[in-house]
Amino acid sequence: MDAKKRVVITGIGAISPNGIGREAFAAACLAGKSGIGWIDGIDTAGLKSSVAAQVRGFDPQSVLPAVELRKVPRMVPMALAASREALEQAGLLSSLDDLETQRSIAVALGTGGGGLGFVEQQYKQMFTGGQASLYSITGGTHGNLSSELSIALRLRGPSHVISTGCTSSTDAIGYAAMMIRAGVVPIVLAGGADSPIEPGILSAFEKMRVVSTRRWDEPGKSSRPFSIDRDGFVLGEGAWMFVLEDAEHAAARGAIPLAEIAGYGSTCDAFHRVQIAPDVVEPVRAMQLAMAEAGVTAGEIDYINLHGTSTELNDRMETLAIKHCFGERAGEIPMSSTKSMIGHPQGACGAAGIAATVLSMNAGAVHPTINLDRPDPQCDLDYVANTSRPVDVKTALCNCIAFGSKNSALVVKKI
Repeated sequence: MDAKKRVVITGIGAISPNGIGREAFAAACLAGKSGIGWIDGIDTAGLKSSVAAQVRGFDPQSVLPAVELRKVPRMVPMALAASREALEQAGLLSSLDDLETQRSIAVALGTGGGGLGFVEQQYKQMFTGGQASLYSITGGTHGNLSSELSIALRLRGPSHVISTGCTSSTDAIGYAAMMIRAGVVPIVLAGGADSPIEPGILSAFEKMRVVSTRRWDEPGKSSRPFSIDRDGFVLGEGAWMFVLEDAEHAAARGAIPLAEIAGYGSTCDAFHRVQIAPDVVEPVRAMQLAMAEAGVTAGEIDYINLHGTSTELNDRMETLAIKHCFGERAGEIPMSSTKSMIGHPQGACGAAGIAATVLSMNAGAVHPTINLDRPDPQCDLDYVANTSRPVDVKTALCNCIAFGSKNSALVVKKI
């Protein structure tokens, strides 16, 4: 592992509930635009949930023909569209006919639910007189999903899926950076995609009492991180993909770096299937490990992109972890939750936060946490409430927390 080797982002693609394409996503985040709406397209009979952060206006058939779409989960065409956008910005999409280029690019896809929604659809068909797809196994198991990108784009490097719950895409990007530093490949297509909005999945989250079931007059008000009147997260979907590259390799081919992935840290509380350990030791250590690898101190962090789910326990524990990690500086650092606008896209959420951070950073601002009118007294940090703010962010920390007591963080530097 070459610790001195720098890993840069040379392309970003986004298919988000509040904006299709990275420019639309960036503009929506800075404007505080919510992508949450009334649930559409699925049977909600018997559900308490009425809202979700669905990607609307996206045509999967613009990415894959209808016959192929029947073989894969909905997340695949979204991931493929985001991947093509990222590769095009990186200047690689037009060169994928070249065998050497194909072999130089790996795929590291982070997903939490993966094909779970696809499997639910197959079981519904089986138990209502229909037949399951011939591709139920390949579309329903996580391991084959990165291959869908590799096959469609003809990428012959390693093709791996990282599935660690909500930290999946953060871990995929961290893993991709490690592959580049280890010299396995000079380029990795990395990021996250999830599309878990199905009746059975929503019902299961309702039983856990973690999703919002309160009916607001406007659906966009439903995700309320750090607010005293929050009642759970809003289930979301989407895809956010990056081209990560050895900085020297990028420079040699004239690619323009957008940011640097400078450090990664990951830990496990080893405490509970769904809860964060109350001592917050391991979330703090994950952030410290990321900063240590990046060679920065807590005093050099200009902005924090929070996990910020809009559940009482997560919001309070993450706030406490930030206080333990940053001490007296905690209250001085601007930070925000992207999930206030896009809901919780499960394993893709880390990639969404990183995309929002890099795009906002390069715009000279930080995006807001919307719907924060009445802060929880136990959540008393600077969450950039409701309106974006001009900030010159040189170094940012992106935090992520998952079921199974997992914690992951990335440090991103402005170029």
